[in-house]
Amino acid sequence: MPKRIKYRKTQRGRTKGKAYRGSSLFFGDCGLQACEPTLVTTNQIEAGRVAISHYLKSKGKIWIRMFPDKPITKKPAESRLGKGKGDVATWACVVLPGRIMFEVGGVPKEVALEALRLASHKFSIKTKIICRDVL
Repeated sequence: MPKRIKYRKTQRGRTKGKAYRGSSLFFGDCGLQACEPTLVTTNQIEAGRVAISHYLKSKGKIWIRMFPDKPITKKPAESRLGKGKGDVATWACVVLPGRIMFEVGGVPKEVALEALRLASHKFSIKTKIICRDVL
């Protein structure tokens, strides 16, 4: 939920191509990388964050490398067609293949792998866990 946006409602757009920005580990030692294009909602981001932080038990550090800045609109139930675009219902983040979604650092490799594995079940896409060579 951005503080300030240029347009209140946006069109869907296309999710094609690969992510070149945000496709390599920058902060942590291990990361969760998307393998398919999708829109990740705020609820999915929060569920992944809770899964990681619950498993780490306040050890280490978590970086969330995506931000929900795309408004998703929805028309009310049982409303007739026309009368304009619906109201903003939720926010989402456009995730392309190769995008690092979460990073974990400051914990042993086995702990980081398990935390990211638990978070990967919160998303409806294929993901893979990548790690730095130097650990």
